[in-house]
Amino acid sequence: MKMPRKLSPKKSYFAPSFKQITKPLTGILPNIPRLDSRGNRPLKMTFEDQLNALIFFHLEEHTSARHLIQTLEEDDFARTHIAPEDGISRSSFSEAVNERGLEQFLAVFQQLQKQACSLLPKKHSKLGELVSIDGSLIDSVLSMAWADYRKGSKKARLHLGFNVNQGIPQKLFLTDGKADERPFVHEILEPGQTGVMDRGYQHHQNFDQLQEELKHFVCRIKGNTHKTCLEKYDVDPDSIVFYDAKVLLGQAGQKQTKKALRLVGYTVDGTKYWVATDRFDLSAEDIALIYKLRWEIEKFFGWWKRHLRVYHLIARSKHGEHVSIKRVRELRIKIQNETRELENVRPDLGDLNSQNSETLHASP
Repeated sequence: MKMPRKLSPKKSYFAPSFKQITKPLTGILPNIPRLDSRGNRPLKMTFEDQLNALIFFHLEEHTSARHLIQTLEEDDFARTHIAPEDGISRSSFSEAVNERGLEQFLAVFQQLQKQACSLLPKKHSKLGELVSIDGSLIDSVLSMAWADYRKGSKKARLHLGFNVNQGIPQKLFLTDGKADERPFVHEILEPGQTGVMDRGYQHHQNFDQLQEELKHFVCRIKGNTHKTCLEKYDVDPDSIVFYDAKVLLGQAGQKQTKKALRLVGYTVDGTKYWVATDRFDLSAEDIALIYKLRWEIEKFFGWWKRHLRVYHLIARSKHGEHVSIKRVRELRIKIQNETRELENVRPDLGDLNSQNSETLHASP
């Protein structure tokens, strides 16, 4: 007979500390869409129960839903403050995570994002609203049929818009691993914002469409892209910039841009960069700086995968993957630093003063 797994000793969370961690949710939860039962049976767990359980799952770094449910049954704090009043079975929990709550999680994420934007300082404001756009693959298991990638391999793809000025995620979408990244640029950007992208997003028709939508872009392009120079601008001989001009990209009659754009060429550490943009209001050096800031999203992806351990999946449906990775992970961005402060909290200390979360900015 196989003995049940014993819980490994972990840091303890007390009611005051968990309350402090979830404090940003206090004014949000009463205003989100109500989660109703789809049939005549009452819900086994409310959305707040579901949210608390998933926060606890990530904070405790559980490796599976089974492990989480065992903790909710055996750990005094989890049973009292996290689990639904009447407890929750693994089947009911899995049903909730895989099939319910996505609309509510989306609303929570959006409201937390607004809160963060109202509190965090803005950097590089003279460059405008900068949104770095990129995608990242997430390993999946073979039973996740929706996460199509290649034979013998399942991967999901996260499409992310990252607010460079404030160092936080702005918009995200989840698809199968083979999905094209470029169409999501239009979904992520708002009019007036500048999308910052690498060569994988070069698409001349999209450059035209973005200008029609009054959405800006700074996108590195391939060095061998054909260009027709319409007007050349002066370049400082002491600058890293060696080319600055208004151009049309592509061969005439072969996917050439219909709208003129700006092309900036510069060299860094012996590497030549060609960057296309519609931003004529900035210096060529500013355009080079904006593209350098694109690296912020790469650092975020590295931090996200390394420190938040996104490889532990709690659900296998596409819906559940949205909930467990796409939404709850962003909540942890906001509370990560508060958690470090609260690890040694004692129940008799009372309420703590909240501490501003540090941002993920790198030096420019």
